[in-house]
Amino acid sequence: MIECPRGYNQKFDFDPEEKRFKLSKILPAGLVFPFDFGMIPGTKGEDGDPLDIIVVSESTTFPGCLVDCRIIGALKAEQTERDGNTMRNDRFIGIPDVSQLFAGIQTLEQLPQGIVNQLEAFFKNYNEQAGKQFRVTERLSAKQAGRLLTSN
Repeated sequence: MIECPRGYNQKFDFDPEEKRFKLSKILPAGLVFPFDFGMIPGTKGEDGDPLDIIVVSESTTFPGCLVDCRIIGALKAEQTERDGNTMRNDRFIGIPDVSQLFAGIQTLEQLPQGIVNQLEAFFKNYNEQAGKQFRVTERLSAKQAGRLLTSN
């Protein structure tokens, strides 16, 4: 489920109790989501929220849009909150089943290296702006990400 479309400088969060999206943050000037960003319904990460996914596509969608994706990998990451607590906060990377431009991409290794580097830099910068630290500890293959996803 997409929460924050590509190109937006606003962070939306889906509130399952209220069944609506809430504007939770305005990103600093010049910082926008590089691709659609959202969550994987029915999952739960260490932070108690559904697992995060960045959807790499040639187009953008809208908040609340459900996108069938294949998981091509994940960024295994640690996030340190402002209070000093550190937790896992991985980012799964998906390609929409309907994508034409990325139709041949099945693994993270097949994605242009520049895109993966930009994703890592975006999440690092995004968290720094919020007074947090974000550190990618490992790039996971599609198979590793799939195992991680099924264990949640």
